[in-house]
Amino acid sequence: MSAEVINYDDALASYDPVLGLEVHVELNTATKMFCGCTNEFGGAPNTHTCPVCLGLPGSLPVVNEKAVEAAIRIGLALNCSIAEWCRFARKNYFYPDVPKNYQISQYDEPIAFEGWTEVEVDGETYRIEIERAHMEEDAGKSKHVGGSTGRLQGADHSLMDYNRAGTPLIEIVTKPIEGTGAKAPRVARAYVAMLRDLVKALDVSDARMEQGSLRCDANVSLRPIGQQEYGLRTETKNVNSLRSVERALTYEITRQGSILQSGGRVHQETRHFDEQTGTTSPGRSKEQAEDYRYFPEPDLVPVAPSREWVDELRTTLPEPPAQRRKRLTGEWGFSELEMRDVVSAGALDLIEATVAAGSSAQPARKWWMGELSRHANDTGIELEAVAITPAQVAELQGLVDARTINDKLARQVIEHVLAGEGGPADVVNARGLAVVSDDGALGEAVDAAIAANPDVADKIKSGKVQAAGALIGAVMKQMKGQADAGRVRELILEKLG
Repeated sequence: MSAEVINYDDALASYDPVLGLEVHVELNTATKMFCGCTNEFGGAPNTHTCPVCLGLPGSLPVVNEKAVEAAIRIGLALNCSIAEWCRFARKNYFYPDVPKNYQISQYDEPIAFEGWTEVEVDGETYRIEIERAHMEEDAGKSKHVGGSTGRLQGADHSLMDYNRAGTPLIEIVTKPIEGTGAKAPRVARAYVAMLRDLVKALDVSDARMEQGSLRCDANVSLRPIGQQEYGLRTETKNVNSLRSVERALTYEITRQGSILQSGGRVHQETRHFDEQTGTTSPGRSKEQAEDYRYFPEPDLVPVAPSREWVDELRTTLPEPPAQRRKRLTGEWGFSELEMRDVVSAGALDLIEATVAAGSSAQPARKWWMGELSRHANDTGIELEAVAITPAQVAELQGLVDARTINDKLARQVIEHVLAGEGGPADVVNARGLAVVSDDGALGEAVDAAIAANPDVADKIKSGKVQAAGALIGAVMKQMKGQADAGRVRELILEKLG
């Protein structure tokens, strides 16, 4: 039976979505989860590998203490209980990117469990129950060559890169999330954004979704409104942007609603999300947990963190991201929309550092969300990678506040700072970009502007003071933007008043 396509609102009119989110966080430890190989993104293929992360016979894993520490801190920040005793298990399956045919993970004895957190959407707070946060290792990466889509289908051959194999991962799994209604995709987005901010605040991950260091498997099912039993779910794998999380779930809710409305049956399966089309496509039928034939990992001793250590780590937790945003919104006088945009752009830390370096908050927001965000977009880099520091942005604004330069000149100064010509003050001095406030030079330019625009001068003489803007513009043009606009206006009015 082919499904009649219905729209999102129609799907939500008849069905209640239930979410389940599994977020993988790659830790930023110096070395991998079970060996001493460098844990870093990229590098020439297969240059960060050893017998342990390649799973060669006779090699033995050793747990990375820093990864355990990070797992405990994440668990505590999510209000989880921390296990007094837990252990690793072997999750058996064969994929070329897991050469030893099993992944070392945790199964029924995770290090953190039974937690909760909250997210806010449109002023409404949603409590998200956390089932567990467990430790595991990442797999390597397959590269399929010869096809048009980069996937296995149609490829001539495949290449393997095991640099990522053994990277420490924390998988955070929610309990079923109910009661979100039409806002389900946005609640999911807000939750993933909260986790991204949290692990960055904890300094346990760079959380670069575009590099896969934080990625979400988004589960959703629909059930008729009023029914208690869950529907069959799909799991859209490895969604790696906040926007995609929202789009993928919106699409899945609509797709499942169309199937159910037509009397069809949703298949329990994994699905792939297509960024270009905003749609999902079938992956594989979803295995049940027992298919993985879990059993305790015999080469690793159990992990039993002392209560003293857990208590000590609890004291290192930062201010929760949501609380911090709320505090800074008030302190800086931002609107909710301004703060949301700042967070979405990844500019919060940069603005806070700029304010700490001496700038007021609104100018700091203006530079980071304006010129510098445009530069980041144009050059395809992260905002935090732009070649100017928060201290330099504060210095730039200081020059504006002192009327050494105006906003137009400040934008020129930024271009030269980004080009590596030094700090803002160095650029101003080297390129002679300071505002001209000398009355002699300004007076000559004003006289020239009045002579060239007699009709405007007559308007000002007749009391139409707002016409002075045209003469100010003429003076600025003569002086290539370096005139003190305020003083120019005063001189014009003195001469024509």
